[in-house]
Amino acid sequence: MTTVDPCESEGLSRILVIRGGAIGDFILTLPAIKLLRDAFPCAHLEILGYRHIISLAEVSGYANATRSIEYGPLASFFAPESELASELVEYFQSFQQIVSYLFDPDDIFASNLRRAGARNVICASSKISDREHAARQLARPLEKLGLYLENAAAQILPNETRLPDPNLIAIHPGSGSESKNWPLPGFVEVAGTFLDQNPDRRLLLVGGEADAERLTKLRAALPNERLEIAENLPLTALAKELCNCAAFIGHDSGISHLAAAVGTPSLLLYGPTDPAIWAPQNPNVRILRGPTLRMKDIDPPAVMMSLGKLMS
Repeated sequence: MTTVDPCESEGLSRILVIRGGAIGDFILTLPAIKLLRDAFPCAHLEILGYRHIISLAEVSGYANATRSIEYGPLASFFAPESELASELVEYFQSFQQIVSYLFDPDDIFASNLRRAGARNVICASSKISDREHAARQLARPLEKLGLYLENAAAQILPNETRLPDPNLIAIHPGSGSESKNWPLPGFVEVAGTFLDQNPDRRLLLVGGEADAERLTKLRAALPNERLEIAENLPLTALAKELCNCAAFIGHDSGISHLAAAVGTPSLLLYGPTDPAIWAPQNPNVRILRGPTLRMKDIDPPAVMMSLGKLMS
C-alpha cells in the first residue's frame, strides 16, 4: 500500500501574511493565521509585521519566520509607479500566496505587489464592521482559498507548561483609550479586597509605556511587598508571566487578548465598545459591562463577585 505524503499535494509551499496594527489587532488575526497553518502544515508560512508583536505567532508555531515591516526600502511599495526595491521584488516573488491586511484604500500597495511579480494576492481589509466578531471578519478573505473559520478563539502557546499560582492574579489597568479604562479607585478597591481576603495573595501589575501613570498610582495605593511588576516586557515574556496567574482583570485591550489567548481565566470590563465584536472568544473569558455602558458605572462589588466565580 502506497502512503501519500500530504505535504507533496497540499498546493502551497510558501505563504506570506502581512499584518500591521496593534497587539489586539494581531491577536484577533491569529485564528485566520492558524487556519492557514492547519490547512497547509508543510508550507513555509512567514509573517511581515511589527517584530515585537508577530513574535507571538512564531512562538506559537504558526509561523516559520517573521520579518519586520519597519524596513526603509519597503516604502517604495506604498508610492504609485515608484521604483521598487529589487531585493523586495525578489522577496515577494518567492511566495505562492500573499495575504495582506494592510490598510490600502487606493490599492497602491497591492498593485505594486502585482507589479513586482507576486502571483496570488488576497487583499484582506483590516476594517471591522459591526456585523460579526472581528476574528471571523478577518478570516473571511481566506474563503477564497476554500478555508472557513470554525473557532474564533485565539490561542498563543508559550513553550512553558501553564502552572498557575492560585494566589496570584494579574491586573492591567490601562487600554488604548481613556474611555475604555475603569476609574483607578475601582481597581484599588478590588485589589485591596482581594489581598485582604488571604495573606498569601499577590498581584502582578501589568503595563506598558502608556500605562505608566496609572501603574504608579496603583502601586502607591497597595502594599508593595505583595506586588510583582511586569512593565514594558516583551510580549513573549509577558505571555509566560500571564500563564502563571490564576486570573486576569483588564479592559478591552491587546493585553487582555493576550491573557485570554494563553489560557488565563480573564475578567474583562467593557463599556462603550461592543464585546460581541471585540471581546476574546476563549471559553475562559467573563465579560462585565456597566448598565449604562460607561466604565465609571461598573460596581467594584460586582467585579469581586465575578472574579470569585471566575476563580472557582
